[in-house]
Amino acid sequence: MSDERNLETIPKGSLGIVSLKSCTEIADKVDYYLVHWREERQQQHKDSMAFKGYQRDTYILDVDTPRFGSGEAKCVINESVRGYDLYLLVDITNNSLTYKLGGYENHMSPDDHYQDLKRVIAAAAGKARRITVIMPFLYEGRQHKRSSRESLDCALMLQELTSMGVDNIITFDAHDPRVQNAIPLHGFETVTAAYQFVKGILRECDDLKIDNDHLMVISPDEGGTNRAVYLASVLGVDMGMFYKRRDYSRIVDGRNPIVAHEFLGPSLDGKDVMIVDDMISSGESMLDVAAELKRRNANRIFVISTFGLFTSGFDKFDKAVEDGIIYKVVTTNLCYQSPELLSKPYYINCDMSKYIAYLIDTLNHDASVSDLLNPYEKIKTLVTKYTQEHQ
Repeated sequence: MSDERNLETIPKGSLGIVSLKSCTEIADKVDYYLVHWREERQQQHKDSMAFKGYQRDTYILDVDTPRFGSGEAKCVINESVRGYDLYLLVDITNNSLTYKLGGYENHMSPDDHYQDLKRVIAAAAGKARRITVIMPFLYEGRQHKRSSRESLDCALMLQELTSMGVDNIITFDAHDPRVQNAIPLHGFETVTAAYQFVKGILRECDDLKIDNDHLMVISPDEGGTNRAVYLASVLGVDMGMFYKRRDYSRIVDGRNPIVAHEFLGPSLDGKDVMIVDDMISSGESMLDVAAELKRRNANRIFVISTFGLFTSGFDKFDKAVEDGIIYKVVTTNLCYQSPELLSKPYYINCDMSKYIAYLIDTLNHDASVSDLLNPYEKIKTLVTKYTQEHQ
């Protein structure tokens, strides 16, 4: 395993990873990469005081968040974190975890995960040198703007974390990156998974033609156009978008129901299509858009999303694949993936653990992450190699 990054700066502090229960699987993979890279790295100063604890068997710290029978909880850190550069990993969407509440089994909600995160920060009690929170799905990221007399939960969360001593917050594909305006003097990075999406699709499909005549990128709504514009520009293909026509006279499940999806863009006739969005919640919008694309004579349809929540199960996706409406579903492992999802023959899983390990390793050295945040060159190289191999 090669370490592709040349890091020559002194680490900010001894590296420590705190993996909350919601994130243990991806944290173990991140730890594996970091351990191997640092074993192989020929660091000429590694025996000096500044590099104390640089090479270890694991960087994951022994942290526990036990719960009482009443549902209350606490955090216990079972080793010293004084002077550490801490990276806290939490997946607030992981509803597979349960705890006892008054004798009943209760599934952990985003609120429970967020409270556990704050408990870890509180238990560190300001002794860490720096705290970075890696929260792939931004807590309350969908409640990012105020349109009536309502709460601004995401902005409140960011201010609460920074007031507790968090220096940096790293998230992936934030629903609206402008929410970082709530903490203008602190680090906030929203990272894209574009490279991993392209890599995953090209690995699974050996007959994709990446040009204007055969491929198109679609945004399912007006809010995600930046995402689609970026991917289409890097791949050098056209893009189109849908806008949601809503019924503003009614509210169903907390929002105005969608009446129709209207399409804006060039001809789709016979083209493969990538529908790109930040999340698949119930998936109804994505499937409606895919059906509209099929009506416009699109060829294969790839449904691509950073977070696959699948809150209404997989039956609709199974039927859509069976009916030929969608071809592949592509999501990352940044949120909980059920065994049922991983077993689906039409599912492409994009592993983000190596990318997160690169981010942690680079930030621990206080080096620039700008090349990691913009994967333009890596995607270009990948596509060029694929095209040459499949001409």
